[in-house]
Amino acid sequence: MSEVLGTLEELPLDYRADMTAAGVAPLWPMMRNVLPHGAPHPVTQPGHWAFEALRPLLLRAGELTPVEKAERRVLVLSDPGRGTGAMQATASIYIGMQLLLPGETAPAHRHTASAVRIIVEGKGGFTVVDGEKLPMEEGDLVLTPAGEWHDHGHEGTEPVIWLDALDLPVLYTMEGSYAEEAPLQAQRNRPDASQVEYLSAGLAPARKLGAQTRRYPMMRFPWARTEQALREMAKWAGDAPVEMDYVNPETGGDILPIMGFTAIMLRKGEKLSPDLTSASAVFHVIRGKGRSTINGAEVSWRAKDTFSAPVFAAIDHVAEEESFLIRIHDRPMQEKLGYYEERKR
Repeated sequence: MSEVLGTLEELPLDYRADMTAAGVAPLWPMMRNVLPHGAPHPVTQPGHWAFEALRPLLLRAGELTPVEKAERRVLVLSDPGRGTGAMQATASIYIGMQLLLPGETAPAHRHTASAVRIIVEGKGGFTVVDGEKLPMEEGDLVLTPAGEWHDHGHEGTEPVIWLDALDLPVLYTMEGSYAEEAPLQAQRNRPDASQVEYLSAGLAPARKLGAQTRRYPMMRFPWARTEQALREMAKWAGDAPVEMDYVNPETGGDILPIMGFTAIMLRKGEKLSPDLTSASAVFHVIRGKGRSTINGAEVSWRAKDTFSAPVFAAIDHVAEEESFLIRIHDRPMQEKLGYYEERKR
């Protein structure tokens, strides 16, 4: 197979003009761009967003822009490879940092993209999804799946900040991204499903013959239970990585169709060097301090920071103190499309 293909400039000017008039273009000058040999050539570059820098910008946004004029008061974390303003942290994952002040509400809407909130700071915030009120405590993971009505409120006294992760770039590329608005939802007078039906791993409400479960039965994954599970796993893991996937409690499958979420515990001094994977990733630090080398670029991170890695990135994590992270990735989509891959270092 030829390593060097013909270029557009090699073709006669009259032929190129005729192709333009016909609305066609030759594939061969562009083929290596869309089908490179061996591995993709990602546009995405490793990014790092320090919470220390973002927090004052968010709080000032709260002073400058009322939530009524913003609908969602968010700062977008843009991929360095695409430049500031890009609505992508990786090719398939959108990440934003959202602020809600005491007494504020964000109106109800639903959209074709699925979203997950990882709570970064504050108490008293909540999300209502399809009438279910979901408390928002630090480290909690809260789902707002595609097509589900959701709104936000704040009953506390200090600002609440959370990380938004959406599969918006995928929906936008397919020209399938849109939203609908509605009044605030009536809230059910009961705790959310994580505190009732799915309080304990391995247990689910008894099934009646022919009964159908909700597609997304559990919308909130409390961090306190996640950390407890990671610590218990660490006691018996030996040298193996301490990682746990967030899963649907009824099916054991991924919690969303496109994005996946994995909780990671790193012991003090531990180094983790995973295989290369075809999935892009965004890491959010729940607690701890350390550094990561991504394709040779070093990121020094601490609690509440966020950083990203492109596909097939060589990643090495080192924990300077006990640390907990959540990895957001697009493996579920890739597995559905049949091309997810892992390669040894």
